[in-house]
Amino acid sequence: MAIKLENVGIAVRDLEATIAFFTDLGLTVIGRDTVSGEWTDTAVGLDGNHARIAMLQTPDGHGRLELFEYLHPKAIETEPTLPNEIGMHRVAFSVDDIDEALEIAAKHGCHPLRGVATYEDVYKLTYVRGPSGIIVMLAEELKKN
Repeated sequence: MAIKLENVGIAVRDLEATIAFFTDLGLTVIGRDTVSGEWTDTAVGLDGNHARIAMLQTPDGHGRLELFEYLHPKAIETEPTLPNEIGMHRVAFSVDDIDEALEIAAKHGCHPLRGVATYEDVYKLTYVRGPSGIIVMLAEELKKN
């Protein structure tokens, strides 16, 4: 059986603010829609499912995020995920310049959870708390091939 990762779906509080954050980091919006009806109720498992969605893609064309803002049922606010919680952990991106990426994130009020670390002189990396509490890992490869 062939399998490939299609996308990572993330429910967000504010679709436009989240799109702005990820597009400023370099992703591109490749589609938008408002979805509802029996097919979405069945696929998602929520009666009366109605959401605004956007599909974003990384510049290399391989990574995609599907962002969705629920109109119905009402979105449920929860405490932001901690790095050691079971379940969806984070979304990670390689960047050419971590300092530039952090400047972009800061313009959206998003900052590292603690700081920037260096892993074995191979990567500089950090976790940033993004829009809607999303943990976003940014990593810059130090030893380029």
